[in-house]
Amino acid sequence: MRLGAVADDVTGACDLAGRVAEAGLPASVLLGAPATGTLDDAFPTDRPGCTVVALKVRTAPVAQAVAESTAAARFLVASGATQLYQKYCSTFDSTASGNIGPIADALAAVAGAAGSVGTPATPGAGRTQYQGTLFVEGVPLAESPMRDHPLTPMRDSDLVRLLTPQTSAPVGLVRWGTVRRGAEAVAAGVRDGHTLVDALTEDDLDAIANAVLRLAPTHPTVAAGGAGLATALARVETRDRDSTGLDAAVLAPVPVTGRLILAGSASAATRAQIAAFGGERHILDPLILARDRDAITRLRDALAAREDPRAPALIHASPDVAAAQRELSAERAAALLEEALGELAAFAVHDLGYSHLLIAGGETSGAVTGGLGITRLRIGAQAAPGVPWAEAVSRDSAGEKRTIAVLLKSGNFGGPGLFTDAWKAAP
Repeated sequence: MRLGAVADDVTGACDLAGRVAEAGLPASVLLGAPATGTLDDAFPTDRPGCTVVALKVRTAPVAQAVAESTAAARFLVASGATQLYQKYCSTFDSTASGNIGPIADALAAVAGAAGSVGTPATPGAGRTQYQGTLFVEGVPLAESPMRDHPLTPMRDSDLVRLLTPQTSAPVGLVRWGTVRRGAEAVAAGVRDGHTLVDALTEDDLDAIANAVLRLAPTHPTVAAGGAGLATALARVETRDRDSTGLDAAVLAPVPVTGRLILAGSASAATRAQIAAFGGERHILDPLILARDRDAITRLRDALAAREDPRAPALIHASPDVAAAQRELSAERAAALLEEALGELAAFAVHDLGYSHLLIAGGETSGAVTGGLGITRLRIGAQAAPGVPWAEAVSRDSAGEKRTIAVLLKSGNFGGPGLFTDAWKAAP
């Protein structure tokens, strides 16, 4: 199996790639699909692997999301992918108009498949699906903190109800009782269209993965969901054969010349990580950024004046996100933060020579990698489940290159001590 995944944001791509690599498939992340051609080393001919194309389409207009996802899927198929995977958030982040359904339709068309089979369930991250209801740490989705997400408020926990308005294809459900009977029963329950499957455990995910592979010769499907099912596909691929040489990549050490944490996420997990961090910190307030451009200059000066840049420093968004959104709009507040964090990352790496960056938040990660001119990540060890370090080559405006270590994490992932402990796993 050569697994080709299309991810709707950067941190989701890293989540999937990190877990798949730990399960035994070498993984890399491309930040956007190349405009032309194929990637010669995407899937080495002598072994299986996983390539993830990370897009920034979770909240993009539907037409844009479909166009970019289609291009990414075509690129992966042309590069040798034998199984397409649609990676969306394990909390099913979307609106009534998309984008999960329209992207599922588009990927099925590229694969020549009758639809998709999958689940957002990722038990290791506290996401489970039962009777079609998505639970977050044991709480129904609509009662979790995701209820009040600023961009994709999730007010329904029933995944069939959530997905049905997003697609003209039928939406089906394979319930947990069927899953417990094994892969053959799951495969028999799949119909044309998009099938959501209950999963409470890793064994359930393995049954779904085996069903996807069982269907492939006669009824190929796009696999879809959170990182959990992709990890199960990797486990199934490597379990019954010698996996020598397929372990997660051991990255070459990156000499430590500076450590910086940039946090744009307003999630509960990231807020706890900010609160627990005991080092130097600076606050980015969108209201101040809107009024005073010199605010960025002051932060640049503060970074340049640090006596020991190897000690981690934190720059994070103001905790009063709601006030900024009321005055500026959610889109404007987010754009100001992303632009500022991308600029500060480029300054730290290319002007001050920083070597290690920890980025919290999907939109923030997209802005930072864009500002650094990064196009590919080589995935290494995980600092926490779904939170891998990666090696990247950053390019400045003059084309000068620097190899750096980056950790791009979903706002929802990691324990309170992550900003202090993650450096232990860094290359």
